[in-house]
Amino acid sequence: MQGSANPNDPSDRDLVRRAQEGDLAAFDELFFRYEKPIRVLLYNILLHDADTKDAHSETFAKAYQHLASFREEAQFSTWLYRIAKNTALNHLRKMKRRPLFSFSKEGEDGEEFHEENNFIDENISSNVTRQIENQELQNKLNESLARLSEEHRMVVSLFDVQGMSHAEIAEIMKCTEGTVRSRLFYAHKQLQKFLKDYKQ
Repeated sequence: MQGSANPNDPSDRDLVRRAQEGDLAAFDELFFRYEKPIRVLLYNILLHDADTKDAHSETFAKAYQHLASFREEAQFSTWLYRIAKNTALNHLRKMKRRPLFSFSKEGEDGEEFHEENNFIDENISSNVTRQIENQELQNKLNESLARLSEEHRMVVSLFDVQGMSHAEIAEIMKCTEGTVRSRLFYAHKQLQKFLKDYKQ
């Protein structure tokens, strides 16, 4: 799972201990380590810029508020991803009152937000046509993801985007590895079906 890439940096466990003792800088370091992968996960579940922003802030606020209850036998990353998952599910319940998901490139305040969350790297080519095709594919992927359940969107994001193992995903989602494999198989088949008519 996500953590410091530099072996000389403090471990998550060390930072958690310091943060629990009131070291705000230690929690800041945890935030910087995990803010992007958590944002990517939330967007790939919610598919809505404003809700992603809200859920992202709420996830880290909850993590800070409940840090004293964190137990060292658990992985901090697993604990944080679970908070993000539950936060996203709460926001999805609110989103059900809306007629449609937002697939716009800009957030409600005009700020480009989910550009880095995309499956497609828009910097692949400087060719304008290629850029447009990449954005069209990204839009199609977003629309296809929206047709999956939140559980299936979650396993696709954790496995295909963040590169987690079946075991890590099972720990986050509190299910068996067999369930993770089954959900991935179904999600991949459905995405292939939804995208079969797309021509690059």
